[in-house]
Amino acid sequence: MKKRHVFLIIGLIVIADQALKIYVKTHYHPGESHPVLGNWFQLYFIENAGMAYGWKFGGGFGKIALTLFRLAAVIFGVYYLRKIVEKKYHPGYIICVSLVFSGALGNLLDSLFYGLIFDKSSFDKEGVAALFPAHGYGSFLHGNVVDMIYLPLFHVNKVPSWIPFFGGKDFSFFNYIFNIADASVSIGVIGILLFRRRFFKAVSKNSDTKNINQFDNN
Repeated sequence: MKKRHVFLIIGLIVIADQALKIYVKTHYHPGESHPVLGNWFQLYFIENAGMAYGWKFGGGFGKIALTLFRLAAVIFGVYYLRKIVEKKYHPGYIICVSLVFSGALGNLLDSLFYGLIFDKSSFDKEGVAALFPAHGYGSFLHGNVVDMIYLPLFHVNKVPSWIPFFGGKDFSFFNYIFNIADASVSIGVIGILLFRRRFFKAVSKNSDTKNINQFDNN
């Protein structure tokens, strides 16, 4: 796989991710939702100060630490992607790593800049955020990630009490709200886990071939 193909994958995902986030941020107030395909696929606007799927830690300090971690991961990702492309790793593996990198970059942009380029969304119906206001809702590194994809595929009222963890409660699947960047990371990681043997078997074959060629030349 060539570098331009990697750039194309990353560019398309980041552009789609940011375009949808900016649209939702400037047209929806927090908690507003609209169906896309029935009730099982909705755009549901929330802002997330933590990690993917709403996980949080450490308050303000945790927010800065998370943003810096994302930044470090993206910087390392640039180096790692260049390495695996140059060493001709399995194309599927390069695509999966590109998906993970794209998602990390998409959410990093939110964390770095959204506090500067948007004003604060409010919960009333007129409370959509403006883009490039005189003053943003936060400072550099303190932007919130915009989430909006909600897929409540099915809902069960009162799960039987004998079922661990969910017994006696209402249950919806899938109950998290996420974005394109989160989905990109998840798909990339799942792809690596499912096909790792195929990916790394190909890498091993390439390494063996190079060693044989070097031996023959000597």
